[in-house]
Amino acid sequence: MAIVISMEKNRLEAFSDGVLAIIITIMVLELKVPHGEDISALLPLWPTALSYVLSFVYVGIYWNNHHHMMQVTHGVNGSILWSNLHLLFWLSLLPFTTGWMGENHFLRWPTLVYGINLLFCAIAYYILQSMIIRMQGKDSLLAHAIGRDWKGKSSPILYALGILAAWLHAPHLGILFYILVSLLWLVPDRRMERALSNHSIHALTKNPAKMDESV
Repeated sequence: MAIVISMEKNRLEAFSDGVLAIIITIMVLELKVPHGEDISALLPLWPTALSYVLSFVYVGIYWNNHHHMMQVTHGVNGSILWSNLHLLFWLSLLPFTTGWMGENHFLRWPTLVYGINLLFCAIAYYILQSMIIRMQGKDSLLAHAIGRDWKGKSSPILYALGILAAWLHAPHLGILFYILVSLLWLVPDRRMERALSNHSIHALTKNPAKMDESV
């Protein structure tokens, strides 16, 4: 019988929060202040601003989902630590790909590379999620919360369509696919919260003494 040794997750969460905060800070520094004083001086900045907003939303989505996933994770091991670093690596490239795409007004190659960056972020998140389930078991809270994971399975397909559109000289269509994925995840995901709520209710039902204490 294999013994699974888990470590505290606090440092993983704190480090991840810090890295994501730095990523957002770097991205906003790409928004250069215009030299003109008229409102028209802002117009040339719209591609950079739109790129920033899209990437800010994505970083926010990953932070939100990462936070929820950690709430149903009771410990970490070496595989989870490295998988989390793998995710942070691809997320840390977003300031570069975001800036390149915005500076070049959503042309073919910058938009294609941005989509590849988003795709690898999604793959890295899936790997992290899988490592946690592997450690905690198929009957874990996380496994039950994810369920069929139709959003997780459909996102890489939409990313691939966006990359293909950019490759076929339709980068603006590719951007629409990337925006579609962000809108898909922007809707609050209650799966983790429901799993935690159901687990708490089940625990209280099995232990009436705790239920009396909670009243």
